Amino acid sequence: MSKVKKNDTVKVHYTGKLSNGQVFDSSLERDPLEITLGEGMLIPGFENGILDMEVNEKKTVSIPKEEAYGEVKKELFQPISKEELPQDIKPEVGMGLMAKNPDGSERQLRVAEVNEDHIVVDANHPLAGQDLTFELELMSIQ
Repeated sequence: MSKVKKNDTVKVHYTGKLSNGQVFDSSLERDPLEITLGEGMLIPGFENGILDMEVNEKKTVSIPKEEAYGEVKKELFQPISKEELPQDIKPEVGMGLMAKNPDGSERQLRVAEVNEDHIVVDANHPLAGQDLTFELELMSIQ
């Protein structure tokens, strides 16, 4: 039976959990994730976990934050004056915001702090600083 190797396109079902066991994402209620390995579309620990798997194999991989979304970077916290926010937004800690980059692309921000005249936004990935666990099931190798 063949095993997954770099540059293979695979379909995999997964359930991602935080270190406290809380599920943050799962493909079980939808189609499996189809991905070509080696294209940089997955966090390194997830991709490495799939390598050498066989079709129908199930396994659980623990991914340290360094192989997931990295450490929380303090430089990605930024104060923004409340005057710069749209009038209809009442910011709350944890709220998600979208910001346009100079090149027109968008990035997701999270409100980390609300003060009288400004807020502090966090541009880190929501899972930065977290060790993750994934339950994997390889459905196919193409």
